[in-house]
Amino acid sequence: MKKLCLLFILLSLCLSAQTEKDNIAAIKKFQKELNAEYLNPKETPLRGDNLKNFKKHPFFPINLKYRVIANVVKTENPVPFEWPTSSGKFKQYREYGKVRFELDGQYLTLTLYQSLDLMKMDKYKDHLFLPFRDLTNGTDTYGGGKYMDLKIPAGNEIVLDFNQSYQPYCAYNALDYNCPIVPEENKLPIRIEAGVTYEDVYHH
Repeated sequence: MKKLCLLFILLSLCLSAQTEKDNIAAIKKFQKELNAEYLNPKETPLRGDNLKNFKKHPFFPINLKYRVIANVVKTENPVPFEWPTSSGKFKQYREYGKVRFELDGQYLTLTLYQSLDLMKMDKYKDHLFLPFRDLTNGTDTYGGGKYMDLKIPAGNEIVLDFNQSYQPYCAYNALDYNCPIVPEENKLPIRIEAGVTYEDVYHH
């Protein structure tokens, strides 16, 4: 019986270690793809010297404490609304639902959204948009906050991996892009030291 228990514990530890490896691999894949996007002249928001000098994004060290499982409470009968952007224009969105999770000993809530334009496209019809602000904004990260891209979950839980959060294009090129302004309700009262960090080289 003791041998069986020990075997079960070892198996659990191995599975846990493998899951951790997979989660870290997913974050590294995100970082690699984001860097490739910004190096690609057809996709990058960077212009002139900013593009010429770009090598890779600075990221916070990967920290799996910022990968959390959240409960999703879907919004019933969401009403489309015009979302103000950084350029003064508006984009069409609707609320998808609220996500509730625990981080740093605090119970937190954020709102998920859907772009009405993306919902019309097969490739992005299950896309969810999560903009947020936290106490790193303006010092370690872009003052306007950060974004996360998610997919509609099968059940009532969703993984929020802040290690895969990124800064809006407006952080690098405010002239050519209009980015949704993070709503007040999505401002977190903690530091999220995960994902892309801020570097002055982009802001000349």
